[in-house]
Formats: sequence, C-alpha cells, structure tokens
Amino acid sequence: MKKSSNLARNFVLGFFGIGALVAGYQSFMPSRSSTPAAVSTSALVVPQLSTEAAEGKRVFDAVCAACHGRNALGTEQGPPLVHDIYNPGHHSDEAFYFAAANGVRQHHWPFGNMPPQKVNRAEVDEIIAYVRELQKANGITYRPHNM
Repeated sequence: MKKSSNLARNFVLGFFGIGALVAGYQSFMPSRSSTPAAVSTSALVVPQLSTEAAEGKRVFDAVCAACHGRNALGTEQGPPLVHDIYNPGHHSDEAFYFAAANGVRQHHWPFGNMPPQKVNRAEVDEIIAYVRELQKANGITYRPHNM
C-alpha cells in the first residue's frame, strides 16, 4: 500500500510541477492571439536619434519596415522589435547579425521564418543602433535571459 501511495504522490507532484513550468513559460511568451506590438503607436517614444541610428532608421525603413513595421512596431507579416523579447539580454546584437545574414526560423511569433536580407554588416550595425535606441527610449533594456 505504501508503494502505491508514494506513486500517487509523485504523480500529483509531477503533474503540478509540469503545470507550473507551463504557466511560467506561457506568462513569459507573447500570446499568439494578442496584437504583436508591445508598445502601442500612440505610446511609442521616438527619441532624438544619434547619427548612426538615424542612418539605421533609413536602412530599416527600406529593408525591414515592410515586415517589422514603422518604428519597429510590427505588422501582420513580422514581429515588433520594440518588445522586451528583443531586449539585448535575450536577443543580443549578434542575433541581429545572424538573422540578417542567414534568416531565422520562427521561434517566438506565428509569422513564419524570416529570410536572409540583403544588407551588409555596417548597415546591420546602423539598424541595431536604431532598434536599441528605440528600445531604450521605451524602457526596454538589458535583462539576462534565464532558461
């Protein structure tokens, strides 16, 4: 009898442990049914941009905005980059270089895979400066990524 009671207790503890993990994961991950923008258009703060970031905005508008939206707020085709999920502790600058050069598989949002983009490293430097300045102005700063 003791063996079956331990088994039942372990099952219940495991069940609730998995439930807690799923709840924690779901609270961190963006909802697929929610609007993609983390910052609404009316609440967005657009800072005075540095020279590098202003050039990055020009490149972003030409190459990225069709999917990632005006001021990186996202569209029906791509996620917002002014969102905490893209803070430098979760998506480093290196992730932006990789995505631009190689494309990236869908992993946080339901938009599908991103294809490689025709931009050079200096242009990606400028795009990153633009996105990071937008993020900072809207309270999105480095937070360590805990798995």
